[in-house]
Amino acid sequence: MAQDYAKSFYTSKEWVKCRTGFMQSKHYICERCGNTAVICHHKTYISPKNINNPQITLNWSNLEALCQDCHNKEHNTTSPTIEGTTFDENGNLIKVTPHQINF
Repeated sequence: MAQDYAKSFYTSKEWVKCRTGFMQSKHYICERCGNTAVICHHKTYISPKNINNPQITLNWSNLEALCQDCHNKEHNTTSPTIEGTTFDENGNLIKVTPHQINF
């Protein structure tokens, strides 16, 4: 979930256009594991200090196409769910089959 200071950025037409173009350029393939990418991740994390800097927020060299699992691994050192479950791109808890789990 986006921080309060970033919510308007993530709904802006500039970000939506940037994210869509970038994800299409990566064919919606996770750059880390090859699964289906669902998140356009900022390598340099967005903060209140850089939220208005397009070199950080809208620069393709700062973006990475990630699947939900790789994005979760990036932001969490421990899993917030029990084994066999994960969150989907909408934040809903879902069951995963063994072949969907990436170690």
